[in-house]
Amino acid sequence: MKKLIGSIALAVIAATGPAAAQTYPEQAVTLVVPYGPGGASDLAGRALAETAPSALGQPVTVMNRPGAGGMNGARSVAQADADGYTLLLARVGMALSPAVTPQSAVAWDAYTFLGMLEATPMILAVRADAPYEDVEGLVAAIKDSQGGMTYAASGATAIDGFTTQALLADNDLDPLTAATLVPYKGGGALATALLGGHVDFVAMAAGSLMPHIESGDLKALMVFAPKRMDKLPDVATAQELGYENAGQITGWSALYGPKDLPEDVIAKWDTVLGDVATNEQWLELAKRRGSISTVGDVDMTDYAKTQYELFNGLAQDFGYLPN
Repeated sequence: MKKLIGSIALAVIAATGPAAAQTYPEQAVTLVVPYGPGGASDLAGRALAETAPSALGQPVTVMNRPGAGGMNGARSVAQADADGYTLLLARVGMALSPAVTPQSAVAWDAYTFLGMLEATPMILAVRADAPYEDVEGLVAAIKDSQGGMTYAASGATAIDGFTTQALLADNDLDPLTAATLVPYKGGGALATALLGGHVDFVAMAAGSLMPHIESGDLKALMVFAPKRMDKLPDVATAQELGYENAGQITGWSALYGPKDLPEDVIAKWDTVLGDVATNEQWLELAKRRGSISTVGDVDMTDYAKTQYELFNGLAQDFGYLPN
């Protein structure tokens, strides 16, 4: 009898032990988007929430937590329980902000890196009636203007500020004085400033520019992205044109979790993202929002570190941080 009871106990342990490790997720997963509704990060988060559940086996609920340049949402996830039920739709700001303002931002490595999702290209653009047909023409005009040409950006140390400053530095120009930054809030305002002739050029998110490029009001000179955009097949990337710093800059989205997520959670999301990578709905939604799906293309831990080091180095080179 004792042998029978012992055998039953062992069978129960064998059945429940491994099974318990295989049960994630048992409920819906919350995906924190650290910016407001309607923007690039929100669209990416909602696209993932639509396409991941088929492989995940549970719903994904999007929660917008904007504020502090994305740090409010990022901090809420970094401080959440490491159980896999609170994840972050990470953006380039999760590497850029701690690289430039380490005293107020969440550390770049305060997470478990689950995977890259997409590149969100930036475009160097001018008005359609501008006399520049390529990057070289624009750069030559910037040199001749001796600081007189202007560009719009949401801030000097924002991604759309670094795009232009990196391009200037790559052309041996002073990134802070060769062209004059005119600050505006939001992608729509930046595009409007260019359309209205209030600035000479921009280097900013493709999503805000593509409608005006497609209408013929603006023209694209270069793309900041790992590969050419389907909608702009004739426009070269900064990397193709040999720009060392500018060639490393692009917008992106990734999936992060709190630090020290359990291995079974990491393994589950590896499987889910593998499914998302070939999901036709995911690919179609990425195309609609002007993004390039990069699921599985890079090791996210290495890429996040490289991006942090890039912006930290640029911040030092440009004088925003001490060397």
